Amino acid sequence: MKRILILFTLVVAISLSTQAQKFAYVDSEAVLNQIPAYKEALQQIDALAEEWQAEISKEYNAIDRLYKAFQAESVLLTDEMRVRREEEIVDREKQVKALQKQKFGVDGELFKKRQELIQPIQQQISEAITKMAKQKAYDFVFDKSSNSGILFANDKLDKSEEILNAVLK
Repeated sequence: MKRILILFTLVVAISLSTQAQKFAYVDSEAVLNQIPAYKEALQQIDALAEEWQAEISKEYNAIDRLYKAFQAESVLLTDEMRVRREEEIVDREKQVKALQKQKFGVDGELFKKRQELIQPIQQQISEAITKMAKQKAYDFVFDKSSNSGILFANDKLDKSEEILNAVLK
């Protein structure tokens, strides 16, 4: 009898603890896309990327012209001149690749600009989510953006609009 009472108490305690957990979710991507500052930041980043890409394309076109001129004139050049022109073309290609890496690389200027402009907005969203979760005593707040693992979520648990309103205040 004592075992049954202990087992019953344990089952009741477990069921009460699981019922007490509160969940919510936010679609952070949808929230970001509705923030004007985020859209402006993306436009600035896109404009920079286009500008830098045009600059790099211009350089590659110049290298291509040098190479074609070299091919056309190579018959008339001495061995020494041919080697010097080949080195010039290779050096120019290396410079353009270095420029491309500087602008678009992993730690490039575009990455840094993206962090500079977008990270504060993401931080605002994160702070709004944390504040809401603490105020409403949520145990878990999930992100339902495009790459999340949430397969189904009840719309009543969606707090995206609340977060958007908190960030836009």
